[in-house]
Amino acid sequence: LISYIGFTNQTIDIGNQTNLTINLVPGQFIQEVVVIGYGTVKREDATGSMQVVSSEKFNKGAITSASELLTGKIAGLTVNNSSEPGGGAVIRIRGGSSLSASNDPLIVIDGVPVSNDGITGDRNVLNIVNPNDIESVTVLKDASATAIYGSRASNGVILITTKKSRTSKKLAVDYSGSYAVSNRLNEINALNADEFRTYIRARYPDSHPAQGLLGDANTDWQDLIFQTGQTLDQNISFSGTAGVLPYRLSLGYTDRTGILKTDAFNRKTAALKLTPKFLENTLQFIVDVKGMLINNRFADWGAIGSAAAFNPTVPVYDNGVYGGYYTFKNADGNPNTLAPANPLALLELRDNSADVKRLITNFQVDYRLPFLHDLRANLNLAMDDSRGEGL
Repeated sequence: LISYIGFTNQTIDIGNQTNLTINLVPGQFIQEVVVIGYGTVKREDATGSMQVVSSEKFNKGAITSASELLTGKIAGLTVNNSSEPGGGAVIRIRGGSSLSASNDPLIVIDGVPVSNDGITGDRNVLNIVNPNDIESVTVLKDASATAIYGSRASNGVILITTKKSRTSKKLAVDYSGSYAVSNRLNEINALNADEFRTYIRARYPDSHPAQGLLGDANTDWQDLIFQTGQTLDQNISFSGTAGVLPYRLSLGYTDRTGILKTDAFNRKTAALKLTPKFLENTLQFIVDVKGMLINNRFADWGAIGSAAAFNPTVPVYDNGVYGGYYTFKNADGNPNTLAPANPLALLELRDNSADVKRLITNFQVDYRLPFLHDLRANLNLAMDDSRGEGL
């Protein structure tokens, strides 16, 4: 019996033959299936409103989060990504339905529901998944999702399925890498130093205290606080079959700096998936382990407003008590807390950083009963351990 996916089976009588030439005829095509909460079904048998985006249709480019893969890909799904490196996203399925409760959809990664609250010190709950490891994303849009996951799915469900090992016994190594830069497109239209001096001298008399606050410097505060953001992303995976054990190991590294100085995101990920099958493929085991280590440094975004309002005629640095940065002082020489703060000092004198560790392990057993092939027994055990600490 000769069979292959997508071709008609053929039964050949070997007899005394030692060399066989067999031509398979196309015709036994696989029907399209979609992943739902408790397994897979044929698309025509799915009664709820759902949409699938495969890896071939994902957005391309410098992608560091799973949410960036889906932007503009699914009708009714709105994804507003943050401009921060490694930042989260506001995801809405068919808009919001509550003024006070959460409108976030439930996120399920390889059968494991994850909390939308995230981890202290982490920017995005989806950072646990490297975008290069995602095989497909299924969005359940209607109320039928609540029949599977309960009230948590009242705002819809996003099912993320990661890649499995290849059927070939030969080791396959895949590598992908990208480097990207980003810059701000515009800036707040503020007076430069000469324009500011001209305005103050025309507006106030020489005896007015405002005249004493003018300096001789020409400081572009907006230019000082912004930088060229850089993104380096690398991923390598090993897949194959060792005996009866199909496996896939993936390692990822992402280093990204934002356009605002001191805003930085560094992530290391590892994922291992084992998918052995027994008893003529009726019994399947899935062992899935995902690990993540993130180092975040958060910039003070209030520096943007301060840069537009701060005096452009004063220098960046002085020899004062404010870490060597120029600041407005009271009569006693201490910084004036009511005055605008030095924008660059807001960034460089504040070390707001966090380290996040997360481990998701998942063990599944799926058995198709021999007397009724469509009846399955499925056991899914998972553990989600997350730890965050920072300054």
